[in-house]
Amino acid sequence: MTVQMAVAEAMIAHYNAQDADAYVALMTDDACEAGYRGDVLRNGKEGVRAGLKSMFAEFPGNHAEILSGHMLGEHVVLHERVSRSADAEPFEVMSIYSFKGDKVSRVEFVR
Repeated sequence: MTVQMAVAEAMIAHYNAQDADAYVALMTDDACEAGYRGDVLRNGKEGVRAGLKSMFAEFPGNHAEILSGHMLGEHVVLHERVSRSADAEPFEVMSIYSFKGDKVSRVEFVR
């Protein structure tokens, strides 16, 4: 397993533990999360941290399951199934992690 794949998988583990601080510790300071080829949803490490904490408060049962993962160059793509709560219909997402070294610089979501 590459360092980048291990980092992306660790981010999902931190996401599932609802640990926004550990999640953003794996990102560059200027990292962001965005829609695929679209608008930035959360900008900078602090923007990602605040956005995640807000989402975790709204969806305390939130959980992502990795269905598959692939690496190409400095990018990791994870196919995930996300459940917001026991009552909500799960949805699938492709998350594309871009790296600068061993830190995530951008995550884009295809839904």
